[in-house]
Amino acid sequence: MSNKFSRFRIAAVCSTFVSVLLVSGCETMTFNDQKTKIKKIEETEVASISYNVDDYYEVEHEGRNYIFDDKHTYLSFLSVGETPYRLTRIGAGKNGETIVFGLTKRDKKKTNGIGSIMMYDNAIEGSSEEFYAEIYREGRIYVFDNWKDVQSFRSVGEAPYRYTDIGSGPDGKTVVYVLNKANKKVRPDALISRFRAVHHL
Repeated sequence: MSNKFSRFRIAAVCSTFVSVLLVSGCETMTFNDQKTKIKKIEETEVASISYNVDDYYEVEHEGRNYIFDDKHTYLSFLSVGETPYRLTRIGAGKNGETIVFGLTKRDKKKTNGIGSIMMYDNAIEGSSEEFYAEIYREGRIYVFDNWKDVQSFRSVGEAPYRYTDIGSGPDGKTVVYVLNKANKKVRPDALISRFRAVHHL
């Protein structure tokens, strides 16, 4: 009995000694070391979050920019002009306009992991495979299959390479298929088909 108790006391002392060493080690970390460690933890946490970055939709409407990462939420907004769940940034747009992120019911209580917000903030890139995007601006619908083309368009407000299909969109709207140097000479049939499928045309 006494031997067991002695072994227990020795183990406890050793454990305490190790704990003290660990604490002492933490206390001697420099501020920069601590910042680096925290940054690595944050990057790991961000990497472990699953974002919806397969599609992106942006609509100018009544002085606001509405952003979506869900096709059904976007189409519902086009139909009724409103979104039931949202995150609003007043005056945060490039020209002081309000930005409204239209959320799904699944995302409405999230504080992170929302693809539309991360893509809009350029904190994460749209998927390189099967990516699809629409930007509704000045009565036209701009259609994309490449995230870098979306970034460029959002930055300069124009598409140097495009295929324009006048009156082919919903309610006779003009559709502009945004191209780039690599595909500028090819009619974007696959992208046209995707657009028509999204809008049931």
